[in-house]
Amino acid sequence: MSQSGASRLAGSPPLPGGSLLALLAPEPSPSPPSGTPSPGPPPALLEGDWEGREELRLRELEEARARAAQMEKTMRWWSDCTANWREKWSKVRAERNRAREEVRQLRHRLEALTKELASLRRDRDRDRPDERPPRPPPQPSAGSSPADGAEGDAGPEQEPVRDVGAEVPQKAKELELMENILTSKQDESWEQRGPRASFSRQERSRLLWEDVSVVEEDATKVTALKLRLDESQKVLLKEREDKLALSKNIEKLEGELSQWKIKYEELNKNKQEVMKQLNILKEIHQDELGRISEDLEDELGARSSMDKKLAELRAEMERLQAENAAEWGRRERLETEKLNLERENKKLRAQIEDLEEVLARKRRQTASALDTDLKTIQAELFEKNKELADLKHIHTKLKKQYQEKMAELAHANRRVEQHEGEVKKLRLRVEELKKELAQAEDELDEAHNQTRKLQRSLDEQTEQSESFQVQLEHLQSRLRRQQSTPLFGKMRSTRFGPDDAGDGTSDPDEDEDLQIQGPAVQ
Repeated sequence: MSQSGASRLAGSPPLPGGSLLALLAPEPSPSPPSGTPSPGPPPALLEGDWEGREELRLRELEEARARAAQMEKTMRWWSDCTANWREKWSKVRAERNRAREEVRQLRHRLEALTKELASLRRDRDRDRPDERPPRPPPQPSAGSSPADGAEGDAGPEQEPVRDVGAEVPQKAKELELMENILTSKQDESWEQRGPRASFSRQERSRLLWEDVSVVEEDATKVTALKLRLDESQKVLLKEREDKLALSKNIEKLEGELSQWKIKYEELNKNKQEVMKQLNILKEIHQDELGRISEDLEDELGARSSMDKKLAELRAEMERLQAENAAEWGRRERLETEKLNLERENKKLRAQIEDLEEVLARKRRQTASALDTDLKTIQAELFEKNKELADLKHIHTKLKKQYQEKMAELAHANRRVEQHEGEVKKLRLRVEELKKELAQAEDELDEAHNQTRKLQRSLDEQTEQSESFQVQLEHLQSRLRRQQSTPLFGKMRSTRFGPDDAGDGTSDPDEDEDLQIQGPAVQ
C-alpha cells in the first residue's frame, strides 16, 4: 500500500460502510514506490463503527417490536370496543322489540274497545225504539172492563218514557167507572127487591143486613182497589223516575262515548305519529348500522392486512437477522484474511528492505555480483509482485461481494423504513377510527335517549288506555246492573201475592219494561 493512500485514509471523514471498506482496501500498483510505507488504519475504528450501526439497527428493531405490540394492544382494544358496541346494540334491539310488542298489545286493546263500543251502541239503539207521541187512552164504555182497556193500550210500539200526569186521570176515570158499576148493581138489587115489599120484618132486616154486608164488602173491595191503585201509582212514579234516570244515564253515556271516540281518534293520531317516528328512527338506525358495519368490515380487512404485513415484517426481520449474522461471520473471516495479508505484506516489505540492504552492500563489493544478485532479486521481486497482484485481485472480488451485500442490507433498511411509514399511517387510521367510534357511540346514546322518551310516552298512553278501559268496564257493569234489576216484577210479586198472578190483565208500563229488559238480556 502506498503512502498517499494511507494519508488520504487518515484525513477523510467517516463514510458509510461500503465506502469505508473501499477506502480501507489497498490500492493496486504495478510497482512498489520507494520509501517506507505507513501502516494501515487500526481495526478498532472499523469495529466501533460497525457496533454502533448494529446497536442502532437493534434499537430500531426493538422500536418496531414495541410499535407492533402497541398496535396489537390497540387492535385488541378495538375488538373489545366492537364487542361492547354489539352488546349495547343487542340491548337496544331487545328494547325496540319490547316496544313493538307493547304497541301491538295496545293496538289489540284498542280494537277490542272499538268492538265493545260498537256492540254497546248497537244494543242501545236496539233497546231504544223510535220516539213517538203518546196515543190518547180509549174511553171505556159501560160494558167494557178495565182489562179490555189495558189490553187495548198494551202494544209493542210504546214510548219508553211517559208523563205520569197523563196516567193519573185515566186511573181516576177507572175508579169512577167502578163506583158507577157498584151503584148500578145496588140499584138493580133494590129494584129487584121492590116487589117483595110485603115481606115480614125479619125478612126485611135479613135482606137489609145482606145489602149492608154486600155494600161493606163492596166498600172494602173499593178501598182495596184504591190502595192497590195508589201503590201502582207509586210504583209507576218510581219506575218513571228510574226511566228518567236511565235516560239521563244513557245520554251521559252517549256523551262519554263521543268523548271516548274523540280520545280514541286522538290516540290513533298519536299512535300514527309515534309509528312514523319509530319508522324514521328505524331507518336511521338501519343506515347507521349499515355504515358502522361497513366501517367495521373495512377495519377488519385493514386489521387482517396489517397482521399479514406484520407477519411478513417479522419473517423478513428474522431473515435479515440471519443474513446479518452470516455477513458478520463473513466479515470476521475477511478481517482475519486481511490481517494475514497485511502481516505477509509487512514481512515482504521487511524482506525487501533486507534485500535492498544486502544489494547495496553487494553493490559496493562487486558490480558483477551485484548485477547477478540484482537480477535474481528482481526475478524474486517480480514473482512476489505477481503474488501480491493475485492477492489484490482476490481482495477486489471479496470487496465487490461485500458491497453487494451492503447494498442488499441498505435495500432491506429502506424496506424497513417503508414498513415503519405504513405502520404510522395505520396508527393514524386507527386514531381516526377511534374518533369515528366515539361519534357513533354519541349518536347511539342520543338514539337511546330518544327511545327512552318514546317508551315513556308509550307507557303514559298505555296507562291512559287502561284507565279508560277500567272506566268503560265500570260503566258497562253499572248499565248491566241497572238493566238486570227487575224492580217492578219484584214489587209486584211481593205486593199482589200469588192470588193475583193468574190475572190476565197487564199494565202497559210493565210490558214496556219487559220489552226493554228482553234485548238487554239477549
